[in-house]
Amino acid sequence: TLASFLFVGCLPTTPAEGEGEGETEVASVCPTVSITTEVEISDKKYIKGGSQTITVTFAEATEPVSVYVGATIKTNPVGVPEGAVEVVVSPDADKKVYTGKYTFGSETGDCSEGYIYIVTCATCAPCKVAYTVDEAGPCSEVEIYEYPTTGCSCGGVNIRFRTPVAAASCDDYGCCGDYCTGLDTWSFELYKANPFGTCCDVPCLSPVATCSGTGCDIDCTISCFDISLYTTASAMDFYLVGTLADMVGNKTYYYAILNIDTDDVVSVTEYVDDVAAGHCTTWTTGTVRADGIIGACAVGGTGVCATVSL
Repeated sequence: TLASFLFVGCLPTTPAEGEGEGETEVASVCPTVSITTEVEISDKKYIKGGSQTITVTFAEATEPVSVYVGATIKTNPVGVPEGAVEVVVSPDADKKVYTGKYTFGSETGDCSEGYIYIVTCATCAPCKVAYTVDEAGPCSEVEIYEYPTTGCSCGGVNIRFRTPVAAASCDDYGCCGDYCTGLDTWSFELYKANPFGTCCDVPCLSPVATCSGTGCDIDCTISCFDISLYTTASAMDFYLVGTLADMVGNKTYYYAILNIDTDDVVSVTEYVDDVAAGHCTTWTTGTVRADGIIGACAVGGTGVCATVSL
């Protein structure tokens, strides 16, 4: 009702006879709409869950402008769905660009869809842009084991990280994947000490070795890793941080301590504190993994991460 009241008198009118005949008083042109974290996949707009900036850009100065975020069901008299939330937007000096913040989140689960509606006096009906919210990070089990030292002329051990159950593609979710936008990048970093101090998402220390890649399945090797560069002991604990990211930037973190000697990964101890929250682990509650596997599978054909039980 409020929206209807605000836009009464805004609709295009037919000019009186002899007054501007043949002229178009109002152009029905929709603006462009962008969202902070958006990526386009197969002509669909995907965004990360959480607070995002919506930017609406017109070709010409336009006022007034209202922006709504909502579903696609019953509409009120101006075409905006009932239950849609209005976003407070601010114009630039030329009244061509409007920006506002909205916290996107699904009520029906990860990968839910909706519309952004733009209502102006220059459009006969609200313009709308579809979006899909990706709220959850990707996942995979990761098997950690040593390769033979063949080819390491200076000594050391080859440490391999891989998905133990291969998938034909990321969409098949053999074990590796993401329900919505897909696994994009992954990396495994070794540190000689706890890399977390007061900071977390960006470790405070530099890694001593890394390997990384993109897509499913995970498979990379830290080659010829020589512990003698870091200790005179026969074996040493190294801290592992694994990071998996989907295409809109959701991240899942895996933590472990690897005990490594001159030619072997002696043990793998997994830590799952805040595994998907982007918070550092405290390295206090872990379980030795006899199978050398950390992380969680994307299971059930849905790409949803299995619960980790230690």
